[in-house]
Amino acid sequence: MPHAIRPRRLFTLATGNWLSRGYLAVLAVSVVAMFAFPESELGLGPMTLTAPLSFLGMAFPFGPGTEGGLAVEVLATGFWVGLLLLGALGNAAALGALATRSAGVPPRQRARSLLAPAVDNWPARGYLAVVAAAIGVFLYAVYVSPDAGFAGIWPLMATAPLSILAITLSGPVDGWLSPVIFTAGTALAGLFNAVLLGRLARALRG
Repeated sequence: MPHAIRPRRLFTLATGNWLSRGYLAVLAVSVVAMFAFPESELGLGPMTLTAPLSFLGMAFPFGPGTEGGLAVEVLATGFWVGLLLLGALGNAAALGALATRSAGVPPRQRARSLLAPAVDNWPARGYLAVVAAAIGVFLYAVYVSPDAGFAGIWPLMATAPLSILAITLSGPVDGWLSPVIFTAGTALAGLFNAVLLGRLARALRG
């Protein structure tokens, strides 16, 4: 019964090697820092480390601080915590799959097989389609729409956490080069995430 063992395999990937355990340790430290220094920027650490799944909460007006009584606040906080836990589990498992080397792959084929997980399975291809749509919305807003607004938030959220580097590099640049750097950076971040997602899908099937 392969479907029955997948949750156990997912947990094993999330805790079974040094890379995934190191990620979980860093995440635990960031959670402690969030409570120890609630007014500092460290409060964004857990959300950043569990992106992109945790960033879905930004698309819904439902999270800590939601007004509407105790029951609504508890439900909203639980929803936010659930996204963080799912993001942590998924990211740790993806890193665990990345650390698991494929046996029997000749050295000449390793370069080709490095990017193959991003396109040879439906989860990764679906994710790349979302990334392409987000980048397309951004490019339309920048070059066609009279008001770009906050269109950059969509590719930023879809390709986090590495997309934070893209916005950091493109921020100080003025003129036409800034959106080019941001687009290239988010595209590369999305490709990296797709590789991780594809390797995770392979590991769960295997």
